Amino acid sequence: MRAGGSDLVREAARILAELGNAVVLTGAGISVESGIPSFRGAQGMWEKYDPMEYATLHAFMKSPRKVWEMLSEMVSVCGGALPNAAHKALAALEEMGIVRAVITQNVDGLHQAAGSRRVIEYHGNLDELICVYCWKRYPTRERWAPGAVPLCDCRKILKPNVVLFGEPIPWLAQEEAEEEARTCGILVVIGTSAQVSPACDIPRIAKESGAAVIEINTEPTSLTATVTDISLRGSASEVLRALTILMRM
Repeated sequence: MRAGGSDLVREAARILAELGNAVVLTGAGISVESGIPSFRGAQGMWEKYDPMEYATLHAFMKSPRKVWEMLSEMVSVCGGALPNAAHKALAALEEMGIVRAVITQNVDGLHQAAGSRRVIEYHGNLDELICVYCWKRYPTRERWAPGAVPLCDCRKILKPNVVLFGEPIPWLAQEEAEEEARTCGILVVIGTSAQVSPACDIPRIAKESGAAVIEINTEPTSLTATVTDISLRGSASEVLRALTILMRM
C-alpha cells in the first residue's frame, strides 16, 4: 500500500466502526482487477475508441452497427468477468452492517454477483437490451451473440440499457443516489476519476450534508484536495481487504 499507509487505514476503520451508516460510490477502478479495462488513462477504452464516435446517443442513432463494435467488446469482457476481492469485501461490510448501499457507475453487475444487496446502478447494466424505438426490453443473453448486432422484434437495432453520453441518468437511480448521499454518515469513494457529471456531484452532496469522505484510489483525483477527509492510496482490493480485517478485530 502506498501513500497514506497503515495509520490512515486504521483511522478509516475506526471512523467506519464508530459512525457506520456508510454508503459507497464506485467507479471503473474497482473492476480493473476483474479484467475490465477502465475508460480513462493508459490502456483505457477511450484510448481505443473515441467516446464522441462510439459512446454518445447521437453516435448510436446515426451508426448503431459501428457503435456495436465497442459495445460487443464491453458485453463480452463484462460477461466473462468475476467479482474480485474488493467487490467481495464491500458485500462483507454490508453483511456486517457497516455499508448500507453501493452506488455504482459501473455497468458490469459485479457488486450483485459478489453478494451486495442494495446496489444503485447509476449508469444502467449491460445485462439488458432496450429498443429506443418501441422501448421493448430483452435480457442481453437472449438477443446478443459475439460478432452479431442484436435486433428487436420491430427489426430495429437494440441498445444496451446503459447511459451513453447525451442520455439522462435514470430518474429513480439519481434520486436514490442523491438521497443516500444526503443521509449517510460516511461516503467511501472507490476507483472513480470524479470527472463524469452528475456522478461527480455525489461526494460533494455527501460532504455538504455533513458526511465524512474516505477516498480509495491509486492516484489523486479532483476530490482529494477538496472534499476527501481520508485518502487511501492503493488498489481497491488491497485497501478494502485491510479495512475488512481491521473491522473484524
